Amino acid sequence: MSLKWVDTLEIAIALDEAHPDVDPKYIRFTDLHDWVCELDDFDDDPKHSGEKILEAIQMAWIEEKD
Repeated sequence: MSLKWVDTLEIAIALDEAHPDVDPKYIRFTDLHDWVCELDDFDDDPKHSGEKILEAIQMAWIEEKD
């Protein structure tokens, strides 16, 4: 399965598995962007993200942690 920027929940789950010790409430968007692009299943243009997409991923990740 390849992940695109719109797959916010799936990306959040993958990030939680890849970085279990990170509290997503305190992550910088620059780090979040890099980590998403580094996911094995991520297959989208890194330039197609924006603040709204990164915020949606962050919120989904926060919900995953709870």
